Amino acid sequence: MEIELLRAGVENAGEIHAMQLEAFRELLDRYQDFETSPGCEKVEKVEARLRQDFTYYYFICLGAQKVGAVRVVDKKEEGINKRISPIFILPQFQGQGIAQRAIQICEEIHGAAGWELDTILQEKKNCYLYEKMGYVTTGKTRVVNDRLTLVFYEK
Repeated sequence: MEIELLRAGVENAGEIHAMQLEAFRELLDRYQDFETSPGCEKVEKVEARLRQDFTYYYFICLGAQKVGAVRVVDKKEEGINKRISPIFILPQFQGQGIAQRAIQICEEIHGAAGWELDTILQEKKNCYLYEKMGYVTTGKTRVVNDRLTLVFYEK
């Protein structure tokens, strides 16, 4: 399975946005998180992020097919962690190790140490993925609603 990251630009905002809505639809339905879910963001927010000089959006490609995307926030400043927010894989490609390989490639590109991210505490598969990759909980959580709590990780 050949996974590659392809750098995206502002011209790709609509495509990333459509993929993001599809990838997060089930979680949005389950947790009703209309405050923080990427599944209800407007395309303008994706476009604004793409314009940030410290944001790196990558399409996650399986061969020639785009199967997801990842945003890396890397301010390239000493003592400031890099951040993954968000990463997503289209539903039909989930569970194949694609996200794991994409994160490994991000770490190869941007450096292996000094990372942070957050995920849904109730999504045990996500927590397991990050912990398997060496991320540890910071002890910080944030209750979004009565169904969903965010848990924060670092590496």
